[in-house]
Amino acid sequence: MFSRWEYYRWRRRRRRRRMALLLIAAIVASAIAAQHGRLVSERSSSRAMRSAPSAANGAVGKTRHFVNAHARTGRQKAAGAGLSWRAFHGIELPVSSQYGPRHVDHGLAWGFADTPDGALLAAINIGVRTAALWGPAVFRPTIRDQVAGPGAAALLRADLSDYAALRAAAGVRPGSPAGRGYAAEAGFRFAAYTSTGATVDVVTEGPGPGGATVMVATRVEVIWRHGDRRVLAPPGGNWANSATGISSLTGYTTFANQG
Repeated sequence: MFSRWEYYRWRRRRRRRRMALLLIAAIVASAIAAQHGRLVSERSSSRAMRSAPSAANGAVGKTRHFVNAHARTGRQKAAGAGLSWRAFHGIELPVSSQYGPRHVDHGLAWGFADTPDGALLAAINIGVRTAALWGPAVFRPTIRDQVAGPGAAALLRADLSDYAALRAAAGVRPGSPAGRGYAAEAGFRFAAYTSTGATVDVVTEGPGPGGATVMVATRVEVIWRHGDRRVLAPPGGNWANSATGISSLTGYTTFANQG
C-alpha cells in the first residue's frame, strides 16, 4: 500500500508527464504528418483541415483555399525565422515584435498576426498557457477567451481537477502556480494553412523516465476569429489525444536562437 507521501509523489510524477504532453502540444509536428512527407497532396491536406476545424461549431468558414505543397514548405521555413524568446515559468516561448503576441500581461498573451508566423506563435503561446500547472489565473482566461471548439469545456474541467491535485502535491497557496516547466520547444511543421485556419505540428523536448530526453509532437489547430488567433481544443479536452512520441526531428524545422 502507498503511504500518503508516496501517493503524492506518484501523482506528481504522473501529472508532470501529462504537463510535458501539454507543453509539447504547443510546439511541434505529428508523426502521422511526417509519414506523408513534406510535399503532401492537396487532397490529403483538404481532408486534414476538414476533420478538426469543421468540428469547431462553424468557427472556420466553409471556403478554404489551400496553398500548394511548394508554397506551404516555403511558409514553414519562413515562419521559424527571426524569433525572440521570452521566459515563462521556467520555459522559453517564441515571440515576435511583428507577428505576436503583441500583448503580454499577467501571464496571458494575445494579439497574433493573420499570417503563418502568427499561427505558429499562437499555437505555442496559447497552447502552453492552457496547462493546469500555471494556475487558474492563466489557464482559465486562456481557455475561456482563446480556445474554441466542443472540447474547450472539457479542457477547463480537466485543468481545474488537475490543478487541485498539483497544488495539493506541491503545497502551494490556492491560485499560485503549482510548479515550473521542464520542457523546451524543439521544432515545428505546418500540416496545412488556409486563409481561415492552420494545422501546426509542434514538438517539445522534456525529461523522461531515467533522465532520458523525450520528444512529443502535438498537432494544434489554429483559427482566425474576432480579429485574433484562437486555438481549437484537443479532442476530448485532452492534449494527449493530439500528441505522438517521436524519436527524431528529421522533417521538422528546428527553432534557432533559443535560450
